[in-house]
Amino acid sequence: MIKSINKDLQSLKVKSQPANLNDIQVAKDLLDTLTAHQADCVGLAANMIGIHKRIIAVSLGPVNIAMLNPEITKKSHLYQTNEGCLSLSGTRLTNRYQQITVRYLDLNGKPQSLNLTDFAAEIVQHEIDHCNGVII
Repeated sequence: MIKSINKDLQSLKVKSQPANLNDIQVAKDLLDTLTAHQADCVGLAANMIGIHKRIIAVSLGPVNIAMLNPEITKKSHLYQTNEGCLSLSGTRLTNRYQQITVRYLDLNGKPQSLNLTDFAAEIVQHEIDHCNGVII
């Protein structure tokens, strides 16, 4: 189900709680909402739809995937970039890593790991920041 976007900064600053398989519908709602906003959005975190669980949905090329409890386990090549956010207006300067490895649970509860670079890595870092209550 497509959800409305949370723009309340106080709510967005709340650190999210770990997700479990009972939260799969939240992940599906995130994927639906991401698809609905695909013209101007490449990633969402659950707090962006008002639910403080560690769940993100990201667009990785032609595929949208949901990640439960994503965690960056490796990162390299720090750089600065300007990012926007569907919950905010404008862009802001932030630091990101060009290469990351992220571990997470998929929608079946199976552990997964992805090595990401460049823009895909940036998207995942932005959404994990949301899970941590960090806003650009």
